[in-house]
Amino acid sequence: MAVLGCGYWGINHVRVLSELPQARIQVVCDTRPERLDEVGRRFPTIRLTTQLEEALNTPDVDAVVISTPATTHYALALRCLNAGKHVLVEKPISKTVLEAEDLTRRAEARGLVLMVGHTFLYNPAVRTIKDYIQRGEVGRVYFVYARRTNMGPIRHDVNALWDLAPHDISIFNYLLGGKPEWVSAVGAKVLRNGREDVGFISLGYPSNVVGHIQVSWADAYKVREVVVVGSDRRIVFNDFHPVERVRVFEKGVAPVEEATSFDEYQLRIRDGDIVSPAIETSEPLKNQCLHFVECVRDGKRPLTDGWAGRDVVQVMEAIDRSVERRGAPLEVAHEIQPAQEKPYVAPRGKVIDKRINTVMP
Repeated sequence: MAVLGCGYWGINHVRVLSELPQARIQVVCDTRPERLDEVGRRFPTIRLTTQLEEALNTPDVDAVVISTPATTHYALALRCLNAGKHVLVEKPISKTVLEAEDLTRRAEARGLVLMVGHTFLYNPAVRTIKDYIQRGEVGRVYFVYARRTNMGPIRHDVNALWDLAPHDISIFNYLLGGKPEWVSAVGAKVLRNGREDVGFISLGYPSNVVGHIQVSWADAYKVREVVVVGSDRRIVFNDFHPVERVRVFEKGVAPVEEATSFDEYQLRIRDGDIVSPAIETSEPLKNQCLHFVECVRDGKRPLTDGWAGRDVVQVMEAIDRSVERRGAPLEVAHEIQPAQEKPYVAPRGKVIDKRINTVMP
């Protein structure tokens, strides 16, 4: 394996992959010598380079992890796929649907694994919530909502919506089994740094299920919370709770199926216990990396494959358009675009050959 980018998240990939007996890191690539020095101190046997070409030509490299800024994902993943490497790229897979579909089709045509790092789908707590929904114990899902706030870290290549919301969109899509039909979003540049650092997003899923996401870089209260409300149960995932990361409220309200008169009480209220199910103790990033290695080894389709990554980008593109229109509801396109006769060419201002040798933190 090769790892491109060893910033805060990239060096975690190096650590996790070094702990997996099924994988071996041959080389780490970053443009900043000081970051490579840090990798060298912690992992002295790994080869280090500032050149992408050298990393891809390192002997015995079968697969690549891309942990670089979002704006570089498409060009780097394209270069790796063209070099015949399996690719795990951090979220988002790209900044446009066209780029995401191009990467996915190229990987499929070459028989290569393309996986997107939607890490929360490899979190045992999120898997537990999915199990509750699949077993029918939540009843009819009414709505879902999420909060993801903190004081930074502030990105310089994307806004807070692109940095944070893909986490919760991928979770919602996973729990509800599909992507939303429409979105409405507003954002604000409260820090005046040229990009939105707070956002409020509403999403309309099939069967009249509504979702809501709040994200911010400028909130002193650090929160990572996802809530599912159904007719029989309410489930809360608090990623920062030291013990009870998932709490199941056995409470719900639903319409009475048969009412004999208009004056009859029309709602069935269910009031029960609060349960904290046992959650497997495992690191989501390690689960994700292990899944990638197994998919490469066994030829499996990843849970978060290129099409799943494309779906998230499709929602984000609709969110961008809605923000530009001050919250106007917009439909999310559901059709898969037909295969193009010619390979996708990046638009002007995103010339591929000027970016492929740049690996940022």
